[in-house]
This record gives sequence, structure tokens and C-alpha cells, in this order.
Amino acid sequence: MTATPQAQSATPPSPNAAAQPQSAAAESLKVGDFNIRNAPAPIRKLYGEALLAAARQDARIVALTADLTSATETDLFRDALPDRFYQTGIAEANMIGIAGGLARQGDIPFVHSFSVFATRRCYDQIAMQAAYPGLPVKMVGFIPGLTTMLGPSHQAIDDIALMRALPNMTIFEPADPRQLAAVVQAAVDTDGPVYIRIRRPEAPPPDPLVTLPLIRGRIDLLRDGADGAILACGLMCAAAEAAAEQLAAEGLSVAVANVSTLKPLDEAMVRELAGRTGTIVTAENHSIIGGLGSAVAEVLAESGLRTGFERVGVRDVFAEGGSTNYLLGKYGLDADAIVAAFRRAHGRRG
Repeated sequence: MTATPQAQSATPPSPNAAAQPQSAAAESLKVGDFNIRNAPAPIRKLYGEALLAAARQDARIVALTADLTSATETDLFRDALPDRFYQTGIAEANMIGIAGGLARQGDIPFVHSFSVFATRRCYDQIAMQAAYPGLPVKMVGFIPGLTTMLGPSHQAIDDIALMRALPNMTIFEPADPRQLAAVVQAAVDTDGPVYIRIRRPEAPPPDPLVTLPLIRGRIDLLRDGADGAILACGLMCAAAEAAAEQLAAEGLSVAVANVSTLKPLDEAMVRELAGRTGTIVTAENHSIIGGLGSAVAEVLAESGLRTGFERVGVRDVFAEGGSTNYLLGKYGLDADAIVAAFRRAHGRRG
């Protein structure tokens, strides 16, 4: 199999384009590569760099994408290692089948698309050609949850629920760019299929970037507390920390935990935090049905602990498109929503 070059296309201007200047409002609606908009400066492709660095160390790693090379940062891999890069076009199900074949011959394929396409469009193929045989196919989804202007067709609010239901599947979601290098290595080290949710930063990260570890199956405390704990994943970790600061001003000591491995869940840490603090709130950029909140609720229910509990997430609705901050505020996924949820849960603790 040979690599297919990334197709480059552009829409030609209309003959009278010069006579029809666009307004500032119309210009602002343009979405460059779907998930990076109006950035103040060029943003490093930290995931792309991490994948390329891992591939240079491990000749088994190959990369596939479904016509979203730049948006998934795999252009770095394509340009450096073209013989190990596969452009499948807009054919996600076929891409998973190809990845399964590559895995059977000894490769470690990383397949890339937007989260909603990388899961929902090819779910049967993932189940039968990756999860069931336990193959090391690593599926990487970008723009998870409410992080796109493109609305319900591109918003992955059910991908964790789908992938959690599959036996043999590991699910990672790094909290921020500091964990991108670690999540790539954790995926390589995992024996079996992996799903990774990644949100690209909308502003340049600090330079130099301090990296954080990511260990499969472990919840990491970002701050400790005695009065309750907020368990968050992905971009909700930052909101959880902001909420903990607000609650501290009210005299409440609240722990914040980064759940970077959603499956297998660190059940021992969930039970320890619940038993020690009596109040648990989950925060996820995903539906409250089937995601982190459901996973934690299952552990709490089976543990027999009397715990004040609330879930922060998308409330069983399809969301409109918009900027990330606007969407998180409108649909109750910001720090204020977490604070309100914590107050309710804390009032019901055992």
C-alpha cells in the first residue's frame, strides 16, 4: 500500500468578487481549519509534533486521516514520513478497516478525524475490526463536545458513551496541551484499541511548555480538598479549577481531579474521594448520559457510599454552533455552573 498525497483544493473566486467586498461580520464567520479561529499568533501543532516524535522512535507507528490532514495536525507526519502516511479521503469506515489490516501486519495505526466522525460514522467497523479482535488501532478525535461553530453535525457529545460501551477499549482525554506528548505515548503503550479526544488550543500555549504525565487508569489530583471533589476531564479541568477558587472564597476546600483516563476508570480514587469528602461533582464536555458523570455514578451506586452528587455536562440536547466560551456558558459547562452544582450536591451529602 502506498501513501496517497493530501489533496489540496481551493474555491476559485467568483468573477465579480472584487465588486462584492465582504463585511467584517461575514469575514468573522469564516472557519479556517474548523477549529482554530482568530488566533493572535501561529499555534504550535503539539499533538502533531508528539505523534511524529513517537513515530521516529517506533517504526511501527503509521498515520491515517480522512481528508482532515491539517485540522488533525497530521500534515507534520505526512511531510516527514510520507511512506507511513495514508490519506483515505472522506471514508471513515474504510479508514478503520485499513487500520485494522495494518494492525494485523504489525503496525500501530493512529487514525484521525473529528470526534463525531471518528466514532459515530464508523462505529460498527470500530467494534468489529478494532475492539472485538483487540487490535492496537488508536483513534484520535478532534473538536470534541461543544468546541465548534459548526453545530450538531460536528459536535461529539456522545462519543465517550459510544466508546465506553465497547469491550477492550481504552479512552483518554488530556486536560490540556501539557498532556499531549504523554497521551501519545500512553496510547502506544496500551495493548489494544484506544480512543483519544483532543481539543486543539485556541491560543499559543506557554513557551517553554511544562509537560504533564498521563498514566492509563489513574486519576490525578490537581488540588486537594476536604469538603468535596470535582472530577473533570478535558477542557473542563480548567473550569473546575476556577470553580474551586470561587468555592474557596466561600470557605469550602474543594479537590479537583483530572480524569484523563475515562476507561478504565480509577474506581479506587473515586471511592476514596467520595468517602473522604462526601461530595462529588463531575464536569465533562459531553452529554451527562453515558460519559464521565455516568461512569462515576455507577461506581458510587455500587459502593454504597452516601454521597452528595451532581453532573455538569450537556443536558440531553443538541447544541447550536458558536464560540467555545459562548457554548460552554449557554449550556451550563462553565465555572459558575460547576459552583452551582457543587452547592446543590454539598447540601445533599450523607
